[in-house]
Amino acid sequence: CSSDGDSADENGRPSEPPPTRAGDGSGAPETAVPTVANDGPDDADATGTTSTFTAEVWADNWFSLSVNGEVVGVDSVPITTERSFNAETFSFEATYPLTITIEAKDFKETDSGIEYIGLPNQQMGDGGLIAQITDNSTGEVIAVTNAGWTSLVIHRAPLNKDCERSPNPDAACEFEITDAPADWTSAGFDDGAWGAATEWTAADVGPKDGYEEISWNASARLIWGADLEVDNTVLFRLTVAE
Repeated sequence: CSSDGDSADENGRPSEPPPTRAGDGSGAPETAVPTVANDGPDDADATGTTSTFTAEVWADNWFSLSVNGEVVGVDSVPITTERSFNAETFSFEATYPLTITIEAKDFKETDSGIEYIGLPNQQMGDGGLIAQITDNSTGEVIAVTNAGWTSLVIHRAPLNKDCERSPNPDAACEFEITDAPADWTSAGFDDGAWGAATEWTAADVGPKDGYEEISWNASARLIWGADLEVDNTVLFRLTVAE
């Protein structure tokens, strides 16, 4: 379950906890209050100096994480694997300021957004992601996932949820797919038109298989788009200044 600990302050470091966002029975949380994250170490000498970081990520089902436009970690379990719930821990080198981006995908068999097609448990899938990044030189957690990240959904399906049990979901289900914006992982990309990531509780997402193996910072939150079932591919961005 999610911890009720310190939330991220405007610099992406733990401070006072945000309001608890529990589901309202429909599976959707109350509107998340965006927080602004994220400055890195206060040491001005950190700017321009390459540091080593450790990233810890749990995803339902798949992620690719980039820093300053370079891919530094990719989920080791392919998105084509139905029940690919797993946590990843990896190190990378980068220079402040950090532009951290994550592409997250929920498993789906087709663009319909439906999984287990033709089986008794045919259904819409649901996603979820949680991550934290530590500066190894200081031991400080300098970034955690929360509503301070910006987000953009580029694959939504099914738009008509009543198609969930259709014998032919590819024909019955409507979907919306857009290309990822050019250079969206770069530091210079303008994400001003993006919305805030939506925070979800552990009860909403039901994290498993690796989630409990990581000691999550008290301010780290599970995030996704505004709809756990319909939002299948979500892009996230965060800047950690010097």
